[in-house]
Amino acid sequence: MKNKTSTKNFGQFLKFQKFQEIGILIVLIILVLFLSITTSTFLTSTNIFNILRAFSWNAISAFGITMVIITGGIDLSVGSVMALSGLISAMMLRANFGDFLSILGGLFIGALVGFINGFLVGKTNLPPFVATLGTMNIARGFCYGLTGGWPVRDLPKSFIFWGQYDIPFLGLKIPLPVVVMAVLCILTSLFLNRTVWGYRIYAVGGNEQAASLSGINTKRTKILVYTLCGFLTAIGGILMTARLGVAAPTAASGYELDIIAAAVIGGTSLTGGEGTILGALIGAVIMQVLRTGMVLLGFPAYWQPAATGIIIIAAVIFDQYRKRKMGLVQ
Repeated sequence: MKNKTSTKNFGQFLKFQKFQEIGILIVLIILVLFLSITTSTFLTSTNIFNILRAFSWNAISAFGITMVIITGGIDLSVGSVMALSGLISAMMLRANFGDFLSILGGLFIGALVGFINGFLVGKTNLPPFVATLGTMNIARGFCYGLTGGWPVRDLPKSFIFWGQYDIPFLGLKIPLPVVVMAVLCILTSLFLNRTVWGYRIYAVGGNEQAASLSGINTKRTKILVYTLCGFLTAIGGILMTARLGVAAPTAASGYELDIIAAAVIGGTSLTGGEGTILGALIGAVIMQVLRTGMVLLGFPAYWQPAATGIIIIAAVIFDQYRKRKMGLVQ
């Protein structure tokens, strides 16, 4: 009877999340309509696919960080992990390890850093902010230390293919990173909403003590989500490196802000227990559309980070206001 009640409550929670996603989608539609009216180039096919390609690797990482935030954690290392994963793959390619092993090496490094984050948070009870702040600097330090500060160039075309190839479809050319992003969005969404592990992730974020008392291994769950976050971020980093055709130690600097913002704007609560993969995807789209819109409208580039910060604060304030209305917080 207790399990039936828990399943029912979880189903009601998922229905609420769908309503939340609709609200975010409406915001995106309004933004698109505004930019379509105020600019003449926003709705061109070239611009649309450039937007899709530009946010795809951030969105993939946002899928992972959404799961981390749902458990009540945070991961500040995603930008550095993105750079390090792409750099490791590039260095292995230059050392003639071949495409498969090189990509596998980059994915392993991302998952390893994620596992370390999960171990520090889950096993040693280190605050997520402190643990991932440390690994952020360590990973970035490895980027500089392994290269001496110099970028890795002359990557093979077979690797660059993953970031620059466009798939012909109904007369359009869809960037391959966008297809990878769409597939991962479906897979991670199914994992979060249709598996026992997904239920556990929400349970840990909703009430960790209650989840532990109900038999859920909260430490193992945290290690899982941080490892998945590192793995997904590594995929994004490899796609980004393949797109740029060069692996720079400074790559993805500050991307953690955009990735966290995508999850928060998409409805993921920083207090844990709430969030969806689709919401994170919509949040990533909103972030990139805003950035592109500011460029098209002539908004000064140096002020764009300030605008991003304002958006994050507004999203958190809205989240807190919504929770007070629902009686979830005082």
